[in-house]
Amino acid sequence: MIIGLTGENCAGKSTVAKYLQKKSFYFLSLSDVLREELAAEGKEATRENLIKKGNEMRKTLGPGILAKITASKIQLGRHYVIDSIRNPAEVAELRKLNTFALIYVTAPPEVRFERMRKREREGDPNTLPAFLAIEEKELKSEEASGQQLLETFKLADKKIVNDGDLQHLFDQVDKILGEVSAQFKPSRPSWDEYFMNIAKVVATRSNCMKRHVAAIIVKDKRIISTGYNGTPRGVKNCDEGGCPRCNNFSDGGKNLEECYCSHGEENAIVQAAYHGISVKGGILYTTYSPCILCSKMIINAGIKEVVYNAEYPLGESALKLLKEAGVIVRKFPE
Repeated sequence: MIIGLTGENCAGKSTVAKYLQKKSFYFLSLSDVLREELAAEGKEATRENLIKKGNEMRKTLGPGILAKITASKIQLGRHYVIDSIRNPAEVAELRKLNTFALIYVTAPPEVRFERMRKREREGDPNTLPAFLAIEEKELKSEEASGQQLLETFKLADKKIVNDGDLQHLFDQVDKILGEVSAQFKPSRPSWDEYFMNIAKVVATRSNCMKRHVAAIIVKDKRIISTGYNGTPRGVKNCDEGGCPRCNNFSDGGKNLEECYCSHGEENAIVQAAYHGISVKGGILYTTYSPCILCSKMIINAGIKEVVYNAEYPLGESALKLLKEAGVIVRKFPE
């Protein structure tokens, strides 16, 4: 989940953010982008400088730039709370993350003014009218690239009125979390997608000059062997000149008898044998459909099913052979 926070000054956004951090949410703030820019320019991160720099960056780089930079810091598999959202374009940029929900945190002006007075920051207004006058300037702007807080508030998915004690605030946050988490159920890959994606990662280890292929063998939803194409153990890697045929970029299907490289499926089966692991009854996931040689090894090794991603250019007869031998053959995605 990506929870965004917007709201007036002293409404309680920071308190909500800290509460979510206790619940394993990682914290990001669009204002931190501005602080980094000001630090690089040797300027103090005052409220006035932050607003000025934000307006400047939105005007020159696009109104959603702060959100775009912040979104680039997000890592998969983590919940985030993002503070300081002040422009509708920033909301639009963050909604591209799909699991994003915007919460508007607000409180009556009198309550927020008293909170501001208690923090005793230098430069804060001393009267409620002065506080409201400053806020009025920040709530809207004639420039689309400026702070557009009022328009941003209208885009909120949820609203919190923080006019009570902390427990009342936290209860509201918990209620919203329950609603949002039900809305953004994480999408898990199917077993086929999961294992095929792993096979694709294994293929990145290939040292073949012609194409990168890999296979993994699975039993009981557990990977028992992996293999990628390349020259045999102890022989110079193909991409270092180890295979004359591949390095001469021979035509597909020709001079195969001169190729030093073993195929991914072949290596997955051989590696299992090398380590004394039975592949009988296993499922082989391969990024390309098998060739004739690999198909014969698959059949004789007792592998019961082959799931492949792309068609091997010379693999039609090999697929027929697998099916004739009773091996289940499926293409992914189906």
